[in-house]
Amino acid sequence: MNRRLRLIALVLTLTGSAQAATLTVWTHFNDAAETKWLKGQINTYSKLSGNTVNLVNVPLDKIVDQLLKTAKQGKGPDVIVTLPQDRIGQLAQAGVIEPLTTTSRRSEFDQTTVRALTVSGKLYGLPMFAESVALVYNKKLVPTAPTTWADFLRVAKRNTDASAGRYGFLTDLSNAYMNYGFFSAYGSYVFGGTSTLDVRDIGLNNSGGSKALAFMNDLRFKDKLVPAGMTGDKIKSAFLKGQAAMIVTGPWDMGDIKKAGINYGIAAFPTPPGATGKWSPFVGVQGVVLNAYGTQKPEALAFAEGLVTSVAQLSFNQAGGRIPVNLGVRIRLSSNPIVAGFGRVISSGTPMPNVPEMGQVWGPWSSAVDASVQKPAQNYASLLDTAVKTMQKTIK
Repeated sequence: MNRRLRLIALVLTLTGSAQAATLTVWTHFNDAAETKWLKGQINTYSKLSGNTVNLVNVPLDKIVDQLLKTAKQGKGPDVIVTLPQDRIGQLAQAGVIEPLTTTSRRSEFDQTTVRALTVSGKLYGLPMFAESVALVYNKKLVPTAPTTWADFLRVAKRNTDASAGRYGFLTDLSNAYMNYGFFSAYGSYVFGGTSTLDVRDIGLNNSGGSKALAFMNDLRFKDKLVPAGMTGDKIKSAFLKGQAAMIVTGPWDMGDIKKAGINYGIAAFPTPPGATGKWSPFVGVQGVVLNAYGTQKPEALAFAEGLVTSVAQLSFNQAGGRIPVNLGVRIRLSSNPIVAGFGRVISSGTPMPNVPEMGQVWGPWSSAVDASVQKPAQNYASLLDTAVKTMQKTIK
């Protein structure tokens, strides 16, 4: 009997009920391959447990509101597959999702993804897949990834000829999310705290934040690597045409890069000059969560844990290409450059804050980041101080 079957058998024994349960599972999956995978997991669970699973498709942008409206009335789902971490804090504060104190799989996951789904020291979801940005490079132009800033700058400049439309390095300098790794490298942060985030401790306007903006400004005006107007779409287009040697992007662009036949590599961005830490970009995680008002929690947990076993994680990657969070599966897929490359960056990344107050951060922070690269040699401290004061006025 395999581990998954033993788990389900144990759950049925502990519940002491011979009556089959009926679970309701909400999902936002709309990719055909991933939906097929999920239905296959449901069929396996039903055959092993004798329980029935009703699968309901709910758009991602509707799940939170519908759960808040229905959970306490006993009309919501038993399990949600999946929720992004940036909604976990709100739902945990509302008391509608279940802290998973009994899960046996915590040690199998990349711990960065565990922290992403943890609120006030409690785990509120089983990590299922993750993403971050990384340095993606064209091996025809850059045979090996530069590991120091000096090597990076040399390689980038060697491949740059703006008059000919060739660029050694491109990133969207106006995008706060894409450039958080620079802030983290210089010791800046969004919210302080460890197991519990302190939303009153905003570290974006410390000295490290100013150094990050100065570095980004240098990429444009001093080093002359990243011209104005480089949006995500333009950057990807340049890379697909072989006009950009190195870019910062995420797994969402790898399908098009593979189709273009580019021999690519994926690595972490090297430590910026004078930084006190390593480049650690934001990590986004989606996890399987349970309804706190569900009446069939043992069965729901058994189903949820079945979705994140090593066997399930492996087949899920094969279905849709998502970056698995199970460390054993990453080892098995070590020859897959996308899994290996992004997996390493995710492990050293920073979980994006999962508290509702993050919603008050994005606007002012993004405005400061965008303004910082519009002209050379600006007052970066003033830009960030203004942004943080705006955040503090709206964060209660």
